[in-house]
Amino acid sequence: MFKGISMKTVAEQKQECLAAAKVLPAFEVSLTDAIGCILAQDVVSLVDVPQMNLAGRDGYAVQAEDTRGASDVNPLSLPVLEKVRANYTEPVSIVEKTAIKVASGTPLPEGADAVVPIEYTDGGEARVQINVELQAGENVRTHAEDLAAGEVILRQGVRIASRQVAVLASAGHATVLVRPKPRVVVLAIGDELQEPGRPAVRGKVYDANSHALASAAAGAGAQVFRVGAVPDDARILREAIEDQLVRADIVITTGGLSYGGGDTLKEVLAPLGTVRFDHVGIFPGRQFGVGRIDHTSIFCLPGSPTAALTGFEVFIRPALRQMAGYQHLERRTVRAKIAQGWESPFGKEEYVQARVTGTPGHGYTVEPIGKPGRPLLTGMARANCLILLSASTRLVAAGESVDCIVIDQ
Repeated sequence: MFKGISMKTVAEQKQECLAAAKVLPAFEVSLTDAIGCILAQDVVSLVDVPQMNLAGRDGYAVQAEDTRGASDVNPLSLPVLEKVRANYTEPVSIVEKTAIKVASGTPLPEGADAVVPIEYTDGGEARVQINVELQAGENVRTHAEDLAAGEVILRQGVRIASRQVAVLASAGHATVLVRPKPRVVVLAIGDELQEPGRPAVRGKVYDANSHALASAAAGAGAQVFRVGAVPDDARILREAIEDQLVRADIVITTGGLSYGGGDTLKEVLAPLGTVRFDHVGIFPGRQFGVGRIDHTSIFCLPGSPTAALTGFEVFIRPALRQMAGYQHLERRTVRAKIAQGWESPFGKEEYVQARVTGTPGHGYTVEPIGKPGRPLLTGMARANCLILLSASTRLVAAGESVDCIVIDQ
């Protein structure tokens, strides 16, 4: 059953959202499926990388001492014992004052300690002229210089991208233990909603929220399923929510929270799980819901697009990242000087659409977009930050420093 409406602080609502977002159990996936997921345990290399000394360039394996004094005006000539490629498996040895032609990645012949790049030679087959003096180790990838067997190569909590896949594969891993991407279902509720792309109808509005919230959830690392607009009819709404529970770690609803008649979300959710609805001291926004239905977290946002997007940023995004195993849940913030002052709603934590400019060395300035207190979608589209004002703030003076949540990342 949902509980009665009461006033909560933003901090209290955020904690309740985090409490509802249980960290997903880890499971093993292929390297391709691990992209974008958070590593659930430290990973060690299964092998040395490279597993032996390798030629770092196409050229000639030599003993560096034999190239002493070689230059363009004083080339050195050495006999070429043989030619080997990277897939050559038989052991090869070099002797003093000889060379072996090698391809990049070829195991370095025994006795050799350097590789002369082919561009510093005449490319000879039976004999080669060398025009450069080398030091031992030049153009050689030495045994285990990148990774040593048993060495920790990635730490728990790392988000896996292509560069992490490269080191995992090089270290011998075909699978890895990760926190899965949360499966998020987004539903917009309201008889008045219609899908964008259709002709405008009197009394209808286009469903911006389900598209925006689905994009926001995907940007935060989720696997997203957008259901779209669902009417206020209790039977249809209940069926829509129940149908989604089998594939959802999180269900996000938007709309259906008006005090007027026809909004049935609370009625529908009451018998399904433990979902609480509260007034929250935040602007934009007013009433929010949070709770669980069986093993699924549910977050209920207002129908106002700016309030829904702000609520997602403040409450749902941190919860979603916690569920996915991220160590850092919040966006980056910067301190910036305000360009113009205004009056803030007393008693509510305010999030103001704004643009911040500047650099860490020279400092930042920030300017609200549009009129504070009247947030618009066009302002949200142009904003790169949200100015955060505490509930105790009454007046904001020009030149004052404020906290800015950077959302354009």
